[in-house]
Amino acid sequence: MKIKIFGLLFFSLLFCGTLAAQRVVQDSNLVQFSGMVLDGSTAELIPVPYTNIAVKGKSRGTYTDFSGFFSIVVEKGDVIEFTAVGYKSVEFKIPTNLKDSRYSLVQLMSQDLINLPETVVFPWPSKEHFKLEFLAMDVTSEMEERALRNVANDAMERMRYTVPSVGAEHANYYLRQQARSYYYIGQQPPMNIYNPIAWKQFFDAWKNGDFKKKDKK
Repeated sequence: MKIKIFGLLFFSLLFCGTLAAQRVVQDSNLVQFSGMVLDGSTAELIPVPYTNIAVKGKSRGTYTDFSGFFSIVVEKGDVIEFTAVGYKSVEFKIPTNLKDSRYSLVQLMSQDLINLPETVVFPWPSKEHFKLEFLAMDVTSEMEERALRNVANDAMERMRYTVPSVGAEHANYYLRQQARSYYYIGQQPPMNIYNPIAWKQFFDAWKNGDFKKKDKK
């Protein structure tokens, strides 16, 4: 009975050792591939942030951070493709004869500038059509008076309070108010009484007679 138990334990340990050996052989093909992507067009070697790094033929990849650094687990013999907007694509093959499980690389990218042809947009197909539309334009006194009424000060003042504002405008105003309050947090905000520009505007208005009482007609 003891011999059978000992035999089972022996074969179990031998089987586990075989699996561990297979796992080590399988993991030895993996490589921790890391490095930096830099702009090689100039001598400054500026990092290229958010560069796409993809393993060709496999649905795996990563991208560089703001400083151009990346790190990804690949296999020996994989082809790595570097792509970024405004740069030429670059491919790099992981060596198959690596003895270490880590591999570092500094990848240089060259700028890819494309000059688009000049495009001129006209509201009319040709100069002849523009001439016809210009000559047929209604410039009567009635149209002129209507345009002057639409841009009058009292009309614009009424539109200021009647036309509803959009949500983006409210959000922008709220964020500006919050930023102003955070800027002076923990201290007393400045007063205009100590502002020399405000004093100059006050004296200029005083000299121009803006504070004089105007005769009512």
